Amino acid sequence: MIAIVTDSTSDLSAELKERHHIVSVPLYVLFGGEMHKDDIDITTAQLFKGIKEGQKMPSTSQPSPAEFAAVYTEALQSADEVLSLHISGQLSGTVGSARLAAQDFGGKVTVFDTQSASLGLGMMALRASRMAQAGHGMAEIVAEMEKLKARGYIVFTVETLEFLRRNGRIGGAAALLGGLLNIKPILSVKGGKVESSGRERGQKKATANLVAQARDYIAKNGSSRLAFVHTPGGEANIQEVRAALIGADYEDAGVFNFGAVVGTHTGPGTYGICMEPLTP
Repeated sequence: MIAIVTDSTSDLSAELKERHHIVSVPLYVLFGGEMHKDDIDITTAQLFKGIKEGQKMPSTSQPSPAEFAAVYTEALQSADEVLSLHISGQLSGTVGSARLAAQDFGGKVTVFDTQSASLGLGMMALRASRMAQAGHGMAEIVAEMEKLKARGYIVFTVETLEFLRRNGRIGGAAALLGGLLNIKPILSVKGGKVESSGRERGQKKATANLVAQARDYIAKNGSSRLAFVHTPGGEANIQEVRAALIGADYEDAGVFNFGAVVGTHTGPGTYGICMEPLTP
């Protein structure tokens, strides 16, 4: 039996993690002078409420190797092996902590850098769990994950560039220009990095851009699975995206919330689509 472990940036719901026997190791958000466990001690809504009330901008950090080791030890009490799937190593040091911990388990723990985040990571963990429950071996599951890593795609837009500026992702001049001209950046996660995928003036054009990218993805990759994700303030926009994709050849994985760690870097009003092919 293979146990599946991931981290809280997968943004999976508690119900899905329980149903699919996935263990999630939380990252941390330093906010209000306290260290909070992502998805356990703090929500994105609480985070943005505190910022609006004047609290200092939060920061984030990864779990320690000791925390991963404790999870692996418990998992191996009922499983023969562990597959540990994590946020891109180019976005977080989480996968590095997991690899350090795995060294003490004699090859029973395989750590995999998905080069993804949020529901891109979450959908990979769900697929790995389904394969493990169906009796597939580690080599088969990892081979499937490699295919998904190469072909998965995330595209999203943010309401304001201020959070990206405060977290050092863009310069102050770019943030000021975007605010003045109502420019909405279109960002993507591909190959483990967050990159610019264009920009639009106004929310409607930004939404249309996301829809067009999703349709292009489906055209190139065939029948696909799409998960829709947002922070507080992005609910109505993500429903517009879903409505515009009616009739497209995809399986709807549902609507999810960005967790506090991801929300720290994107801000309120963020919304996007995580995509993977049904057949890698």
